[in-house]
Amino acid sequence: MKQNKDIKPQGIDEISAGDTQDILRKYDKGSDFRELKGVAGKVISAILICFTLFQLYTGIFGVMDAMLQRAVHLAFGLSLVFLLYPSRKSWSREKMHPVDILLAITAAAVCMYVVVFYKELVLRAGTVSQTDMIIGIMAIILVLEAARRVIGWPMVIIALLFILYALFGIYVPGQLAHRGVDIENLVQQLFFTTEGIFGIPIGVSSTFIFMFLLFGAYLEKTGMGEFFIDSANALAGFAAGGPAKVAVISSGCMGTLTGSSVANVVGTGSFTIPMMKKLGYKSEFAGAVEATASTGGQLMPPIMGAAAFLMAEFTNTPYVNIISAACIPALLYYFGVFSGVHFEAKKLGLEGISRDRLPKFGKIMKQRGHLLIPIIIVVYLLVAGYTPIRAALGAIVTSILCASIKKETRLSFKDIVDGLEKGARGALTVIAACACAGIIIGVVTQTGLGLKMGSILVSIANGKLFLTLFFTMITSLILGIGVPTTANYVITSTIAAPALLMMDVPIMAAHMFAFYFGIVADVTPPVCLAAVAAAGVAKSEPMRTGVQAARLAIAAFLIPYIFVYSPELLLIDVQPLEMILILITALIGIICVAAALTGYLRANMSMIERMIFAVGGVLLVTTDIRLNIVGIILLAGGYWMQREKVKQEMVA
Repeated sequence: MKQNKDIKPQGIDEISAGDTQDILRKYDKGSDFRELKGVAGKVISAILICFTLFQLYTGIFGVMDAMLQRAVHLAFGLSLVFLLYPSRKSWSREKMHPVDILLAITAAAVCMYVVVFYKELVLRAGTVSQTDMIIGIMAIILVLEAARRVIGWPMVIIALLFILYALFGIYVPGQLAHRGVDIENLVQQLFFTTEGIFGIPIGVSSTFIFMFLLFGAYLEKTGMGEFFIDSANALAGFAAGGPAKVAVISSGCMGTLTGSSVANVVGTGSFTIPMMKKLGYKSEFAGAVEATASTGGQLMPPIMGAAAFLMAEFTNTPYVNIISAACIPALLYYFGVFSGVHFEAKKLGLEGISRDRLPKFGKIMKQRGHLLIPIIIVVYLLVAGYTPIRAALGAIVTSILCASIKKETRLSFKDIVDGLEKGARGALTVIAACACAGIIIGVVTQTGLGLKMGSILVSIANGKLFLTLFFTMITSLILGIGVPTTANYVITSTIAAPALLMMDVPIMAAHMFAFYFGIVADVTPPVCLAAVAAAGVAKSEPMRTGVQAARLAIAAFLIPYIFVYSPELLLIDVQPLEMILILITALIGIICVAAALTGYLRANMSMIERMIFAVGGVLLVTTDIRLNIVGIILLAGGYWMQREKVKQEMVA
């Protein structure tokens, strides 16, 4: 991670760029792409730029018919996946393989088949010719292979299981059985309608998501990542356990742009983890802090790992309402992580970095504060009622113009062109994930699996809301393992959320509940991919790092239950004064839960004190005034016990 020489904290060693890239390639398949040079490199660059120009053209002048827009988008995406991502690790990353070139051409051809024969396909809707069958089967196989290359086997295995379920569901015992789907109808559903591969996920990818990824690419080009880290150092580096707090702030900010918890862990963690270890934090805790903070970026508006756009479409809710609803839970999540870090530092007696070794906030804002303007602009445009596409376009232009204000941040023509490439390359993982998720949605729609799963979960829970929530949580945690954010939300919302909707949970709360636990899977043992990646950077034991990360992310395990029982936390039918009261009590409750899990507030806690603070904190996070009162009484007693313990220690 580059740092401005004038403001980089002195005496802090970073992990080398080579080590960082190796770790990223190991844990994030989307970063393991070819670095091509010469003619091949120029051809790939040209295709990437053309892809971005196509998206910009349709974003400015209006998208094409849904099927056509999505087909062209997928044609670019799949062909680039095959050109940039080798099939095997043993294949060279510096030159093309003939098999990949053939697959890229084939992928583009099968997608363009829909464009070229669009009118004929519409006229004979409902019937599939032999040629259609061949093209459709090839397309499904290519989508699965593309997903395997950039996402990995977990997503592909899930999609294959759904396909097998569609074909052989008639033989499945119990409530999951269905009358079966023949291969002709399945192929038609998955490739020749807008309810399969060309469904809502790829539709959102071809419009909103691509534009915001391009916006993020230009923000990174202007040096926004360094700005976040330097600002976090200036604001929190001197406090108790400063480097850990820097990690929470900077990773949270960067997580809203990267859309990948693993990429964020390795990117910012290469700088923050060595700082934490040098201060005195154990390797496991340092890795856990980075993993937890980076994962939370997927929960933080305005992008939420691109899931916000999908949620708006799935729930038929305005995008602004989605990001508004997500604000308080996301802030509570980060406040919980921040509190856990603070109490751990106090418990270990860790001080911050000397102020003379830290950048000055005023100097940072003077040098690069103008980089915040595009973020302010995009929020304003969204709140003002502009469509997400228009808001993103405005933000892209603003980011380039604002960067030109200062010579240090000004983008050259090469930087602007590189931004076009980076935006398209960053979209490939999302495209593969959305296309593969479309297969799952197509099967769910055709077989009614979502409702069947919902009925089973409700039946197992015997109609009890809490048990339904618990089983939905477990289902979402399992489905979220090793799956990127966008696909993660698609899977959990179609399989797990219907159970909550059957229990009359508000649609926003149901979808957000499933989404939260799908994301938290990244820091939940035994898989905890983000924690494992952080352990690679921290050189710590992966499972211990995962356990520590799950402890720090405790707010993410509590908050979804709270907003289901009290939708006011999502700003559903809430008054301003009520919202302020909810926020204050929730913040105090999160502090107390974090203290209980750390075992320290003003002094080390006994087991009884930890139980008092844990229960009292949870009761205070709820929006039931009676439970709040009980929580206040418990916490008052716990605080008195802590104060008396401090007095005794001072006398001793």
